[in-house]
Amino acid sequence: MISRIDLRGDAFPADGIDRDLLPRAELDVAAALEKVRPICEDVHHRGTAALIDYAEKFDGVTIDRVRVPAEAITRALDELDPAVRAALEESIRRARIVHREQRRTDHTTQVVPGGTVTERWVPVERVGLYVPGGRSVYPSSVVMNVVPAQEAGVGSMAVASPPQADFGGLPHPTILAACALLGVDEVYAAGGAQAVAMFAYGTDECRPATMVTGPGNIWVAAAKRLLKGRIGIDAEAGPTEIAVLADATADPVHVAADLISQAEHDPLAASVLVTDSEELAAAVEQELKVQVAATKHVEDRILPALTGRQSGIVLVDGIDQGLAVVDAYAAEHLEIQTADASAVAARVRNAGAIFVGPYAPVSLGDYAAGSNHVLPTGGCACHSSGLSVQSFLRGIHVVDYSREALAEVAGHVVTLAEAEDLPAHGAAVKARFDWRVPESK
Repeated sequence: MISRIDLRGDAFPADGIDRDLLPRAELDVAAALEKVRPICEDVHHRGTAALIDYAEKFDGVTIDRVRVPAEAITRALDELDPAVRAALEESIRRARIVHREQRRTDHTTQVVPGGTVTERWVPVERVGLYVPGGRSVYPSSVVMNVVPAQEAGVGSMAVASPPQADFGGLPHPTILAACALLGVDEVYAAGGAQAVAMFAYGTDECRPATMVTGPGNIWVAAAKRLLKGRIGIDAEAGPTEIAVLADATADPVHVAADLISQAEHDPLAASVLVTDSEELAAAVEQELKVQVAATKHVEDRILPALTGRQSGIVLVDGIDQGLAVVDAYAAEHLEIQTADASAVAARVRNAGAIFVGPYAPVSLGDYAAGSNHVLPTGGCACHSSGLSVQSFLRGIHVVDYSREALAEVAGHVVTLAEAEDLPAHGAAVKARFDWRVPESK
């Protein structure tokens, strides 16, 4: 059901892990760019009319407006299952606890007497928050997008999610209800690349946004890449992935369940086990057969994901080698199920989020740990972070120098300007002192 890669003994690269050795889905965002380009241009030029046409073409629904009526959002919350409401409210509460602590405060540094640099943290003005709605419904992604934006102080935000034929061309009612719980009343029935273009260019219904965040499929990722620069983005988040670093102390029932939990997202989802225990690997393989047979979404998601080239069991000689493998893989979600898991987790350098020990499964982080589940995929965790309050803040340096403070350093500024053959830079300083520059100290 799931392939093996044996890196034990001489098979382990002496000069470090080549990422190409490890399981990974083939995603050609560059090729997708050319397919989304005309869609984005069409939205740019035709606005709402283009979005309505794409709703019919891609989602199979006929709509006459893209913005969701306020009464539909209110009704969705009124009709929400009380148990689901309670779970969403707890998810929101925990997310706020974590994300509120991330808010940075302005800080002023006195460089010299009379010379200060203040770093101000200013939220972006308006964000477009994308919530997927294809194979599954993700009200949790509403929480993960909206809460950090609100805690950052973003003043204007809008949510987009694909229209659903089963709900009269509106986004799924649970998504609308989550928006209502969070106080978001600007919601659009738009999905895919066309939703990203709507946020980038604006339409007669939707004002342009400053940035767009949220997970999505390859078309969403391609549109983000295409429009980056015109609009800020969080990341090109692709299909989900889990890596589990485990030793003989891990419970194969837990490991198999966690691998399956990510595989049920998408046929391109990646489930990877890295272990130094042949016995654990065999037990997990057997447990996968048992658990897959007892769950849903097997043929269309789980089996293609587990049997695809993006999933596998990687055998290593020890935890040190296992750490090298998971750092090279840079998983979106990394579970540590080893002896002394906390100490092992502290040695990890590359991961979107780390889940420590047998009672911190990825599913907890998806919904109610308080952490954020919008995380870098495809190895991007080696250079990028998950969505947070910081994603919505910009640091602005405010430079405040007195005449005396400038005079003290003026000679150095002029010297460096001349060294770079930019005499006008030096002249801008000299002009403040009647062209007489005091000697630098």
